[in-house]
Amino acid sequence: MSARGSLTGQVALVTGSAGGIGQAIVTAIREAGGTAVGFDLAEGDVGRDEDVRKVVERVLENHGRLDCMVHAAGITRDKVIWKLSPEAWDQVLEVNLRGAFLLLRHGVPVMRKAGAGRIVLIGSINGSRGKFGQTAYAASKAGLIGLARSAARETGRFGIRVNVVEPGMVRTPMTEALPEEYIEAAKEESLLGRLAEPEDIAASVLFLCGPGSAHITGQVIRVDGGQYL
Repeated sequence: MSARGSLTGQVALVTGSAGGIGQAIVTAIREAGGTAVGFDLAEGDVGRDEDVRKVVERVLENHGRLDCMVHAAGITRDKVIWKLSPEAWDQVLEVNLRGAFLLLRHGVPVMRKAGAGRIVLIGSINGSRGKFGQTAYAASKAGLIGLARSAARETGRFGIRVNVVEPGMVRTPMTEALPEEYIEAAKEESLLGRLAEPEDIAASVLFLCGPGSAHITGQVIRVDGGQYL
């Protein structure tokens, strides 16, 4: 089934919408007929409770509903653990994990009232396997799995589905700035011999927000070309 029109009339809130993956998700939702409301630094701080509350309220005021939430906001502060400052650790956890919690904290009551909703958290294969030099990042992404699975248990009876998409390395301006040997190593890990494109991640999010995933919740969907393997 074509994704075009699959989200007609649906309203989605997407954090991290200014990033490469977030932009692709916003575009995919709109191309599928949905309304995508972006939330990034220009709109507020995803780690600040009041800012997240306000954006959820604004979505309801402007659109009258909230059908899907996608947490694509994420940062990294790469250092080995003995060189990682507590401040850097807190920054990563605040955006990547606390931001997801706040999104659910304010969005789930809206979805409970409506009797339906879809939530997608953008994780990372490094949250499942770990990664040298990414202690804070990997811990935050691992936390998303526990958050999603617990929230899926808590909200399933209200018609709300919660899932995680775990990309491998994705070709974005951020990753393209990495040393070439890092990029080549990721390509060699991939069974398909290439990095994921932001559109690959967006397609999976679109599936999880659409009608074809009606019986999927509490799952981790890896979109990594086999890199995890």
